[in-house]
Amino acid sequence: MDVEVRIRGLMLDPATNMPIVVLKDIASDSVMPIWVGIFEANAIAIEIEKMAAPRPMTHDLTRNLVQHLNGELERIVITEIKDDTFYAVLWLKQGGEQIAVDARPSDAIALALRSDCPIYVAEHVMASAKLNPNGAAEGPTAEQLRNWLEGLNDEDLGRYKM
Repeated sequence: MDVEVRIRGLMLDPATNMPIVVLKDIASDSVMPIWVGIFEANAIAIEIEKMAAPRPMTHDLTRNLVQHLNGELERIVITEIKDDTFYAVLWLKQGGEQIAVDARPSDAIALALRSDCPIYVAEHVMASAKLNPNGAAEGPTAEQLRNWLEGLNDEDLGRYKM
């Protein structure tokens, strides 16, 4: 079963200064962080803040291609986590046929925001998502990071804008 999530925030990991997309289960207070690259975080931030780029970005191009090929992005699903790497699938519909396309979660999220489609996380991924992807001994423990993420309010998320 998949869990529908919304983006709770986009921020920097205080231990590594890497961008984090914080996903929140819409039916509970559960949160799941996904560490992403700076360019992917920028693409997500641009859409969250509804900023207009002077030229189409890659995710805008992808959305436009899907639309012009009479397709529709129905949903994205973060399906797996293996060796601290998340995997996602784009679920498209074209001509009555469903198509699944492998994608990086950061790209899938950026595309979902532009296509106004729901974001899901497989239940087993939500339950087992690791909070410290590099396993570094320094910095906060996974439990400390979880408590910190769950305690964030809107003002905190604003302080860590990309």
